[in-house]
Amino acid sequence: MAERLWTAMQQQRWIWAALGVLMLWIALTALTARFSLHSLSGVAVSASFLLMPALGQMLVITTGRGNIDLSIPSVVTFSAYVTVVTAGSGPHGLWLPLGLVALASVGVGLFNAFLLLVLRIPAMIATLATGYVLATATLLVNARVGIFQRPPLLTYLATGRVGDLPVMLLIAFLVAILVGWLVSRAAYGKHLSAIGQNIVAARYAGVPVARSIAIAFTTSSLLAGFTGMLLAGYAGGAFLEMGTPYLLQSVGAVVLGGTLIAGGSASVLGTFFGAFLLVLVVTTMQIAGMPAGTQDILQGLIIICVLSVAGGRIRHRAT
Repeated sequence: MAERLWTAMQQQRWIWAALGVLMLWIALTALTARFSLHSLSGVAVSASFLLMPALGQMLVITTGRGNIDLSIPSVVTFSAYVTVVTAGSGPHGLWLPLGLVALASVGVGLFNAFLLLVLRIPAMIATLATGYVLATATLLVNARVGIFQRPPLLTYLATGRVGDLPVMLLIAFLVAILVGWLVSRAAYGKHLSAIGQNIVAARYAGVPVARSIAIAFTTSSLLAGFTGMLLAGYAGGAFLEMGTPYLLQSVGAVVLGGTLIAGGSASVLGTFFGAFLLVLVVTTMQIAGMPAGTQDILQGLIIICVLSVAGGRIRHRAT
């Protein structure tokens, strides 16, 4: 029985992240009387903002060959500024920034794919360069920032509640369901896994490699762009470092959730729990009074440990 349970946990890697969430929540509840279901609701909102770019990052990582989208933080920040500058306070004030953010995000995703597929620039270098370009564009937009007239719909989506549930959590859950269907049920998910496992074999099998990779990068940028828009509605504005936490955390949530960093295997449910686990880890460090720099170091060490374990499993299977 124990052996079968262990085998099941190895196959369903999301279970580890789910257990981590449960154990950390119990520990926090025992250590501080302030941590309760109401406190978990606040964690859920933060995890929801993280989950959306993490799901896009998951698609990119699944394509394999060390592909990671490092432009996510810049897309988040730039989209937040576009929202602040173009939004109106009326009932239709959200549609212009929504269209602009979607257009810019798709353009960034396609540009990243062009650099990777046509110019053969490694994904990390290509997306990092794109991020620098967007950072410059953000500075230009920042010079035009005035009073942010938050559209009522955006305010509701970012801060509203349905009963006791944050609307943002419901949005993230819906996005996770759609991405989960895309990965597990649609043909695209099979194509993505095939590319991540062996891109040469995928080409011979007739998989549209270039198109599938381009969709992954475009989806990643879109989800990051919509996250930036919602963050602007939640915070009531934008600032230059708004997207910075999502550089490390989007990768961390994916890795902690059991998606293979080598590519070829994605876990949407694992990314969902990984986002919650990472936010709980950060919450624990904040309660302990750790400085921001120490928090970043510990997050990095956790991710390194998980990657080391995952790398050991991959080498073990290869032998």
